[in-house]
Amino acid sequence: MPGYQTRITTLGIGAIQFHIRSLVDLQQFADPDAHAQRAGISSAQWSLFGQVWPCGRLLAEQMAVHDIVGKRILELGCGLGLASLVLHQRGADVVASDHHPLAEVFLAYNAALNALPAVPFRTVDWDHPNTSLGHFDMIIGSDVLYERGHARHLTALLSRHALPVSEVLIADPGRGNSAPFSRGMGELGFSVIETRHQLSSDESPPFRSRLLHCRRKAAPHSGGNA
Repeated sequence: MPGYQTRITTLGIGAIQFHIRSLVDLQQFADPDAHAQRAGISSAQWSLFGQVWPCGRLLAEQMAVHDIVGKRILELGCGLGLASLVLHQRGADVVASDHHPLAEVFLAYNAALNALPAVPFRTVDWDHPNTSLGHFDMIIGSDVLYERGHARHLTALLSRHALPVSEVLIADPGRGNSAPFSRGMGELGFSVIETRHQLSSDESPPFRSRLLHCRRKAAPHSGGNA
């Protein structure tokens, strides 16, 4: 036994059924070698990577129809890897990334579960620049603006890894941190279009959840955080 319980669910994304292994609930925790502790992940945060969150599903649905031709794509905070798996199934050049020590394990399992080749994975710590990660035409993420400081860390990372002409798509449940992120993206030369989305049947307008679609059509005048 790995020290935590899992389940497999089937999700319809576009015209494809994806089988996803996730943690059974948010009460799971196992860190026998203290990998999560060293990564700064508390016991309360540990299980968050192992769920299919509504914004993660929204991002995956967007990736089922988004233009991917000729684009090198990075997913930040991939968790179980649903959006990356959708892209991989479509033949995209995608790299999944996360900071959680079990994200790569679950991603590999879920790729095999769907008869897909392994998805390239990189461990990415937003606080420590990684010069070997490279540059991307498109960077995506969901539920990556949990705390107030995340907008600053995320825009700094994007300034390092987004190509001069690029796009960024962030699915956010509306915790209140999207405004500073949008301002930061504007400072990097991106235009930002925000669309609201209904993620549950009991929601009524105005919906809290949003998709932030950022585009930059030319090199920025100043380089941002390196």
